[in-house]
Formats: sequence, C-alpha cells, structure tokens
Amino acid sequence: MEATVEVDGNDLDLAEKIQKRAKTPINVSRIIWYEFTGGVGPWGAMRPLIAILLALVPFLFLGQHFNREHAKGRDWFLLQIPLLLSIILWPILWL
Repeated sequence: MEATVEVDGNDLDLAEKIQKRAKTPINVSRIIWYEFTGGVGPWGAMRPLIAILLALVPFLFLGQHFNREHAKGRDWFLLQIPLLLSIILWPILWL
C-alpha cells in the first residue's frame, strides 16, 4: 500500500516567503543575496572558490618537500590541473 503525503499549501520555500514581504531595500537585498548564494549561504557559495585557490598553491604539499620527495609533490600539484580547468570551464557551462 502506498502512503500518501498531504502537502500543506502554506509551506513555501524561503525565496517565496521573502518575495511576499514588502518591497523595501532590505528585503530586495535579501532576495538578491539568496539568489546569489543559491540558498546555501555565503560559506556554501564561496567554499568551492576557496578550495580552488588553495589548490593553486604548489607548496601546499610541504611534507613531500621536507621528505625530499619533490617529484611526488610536483605530481600532486599536476593532479590538480583538472580543478584549474573547472575554473575556466565553469563560466562557459554557466551560460
């Protein structure tokens, strides 16, 4: 037997609740911020960008440097090239 779920018509998502408010500059700013961050908040929106910036630091693999395994550190850095390509291709895919 299938269970039926009743959906209350009053349950709106956050964007709809914000849009129903008065059109004040603060509420307009909230709508813009919500749409800009995709509803995941500032950290959720910026986390991929911060990860990419950290991935671009070649000396992040200092353990390989101190172990005198420079080739391994270089290999780990080169392994991140697909991540760099995602930065380049992301705007193209966005459009």
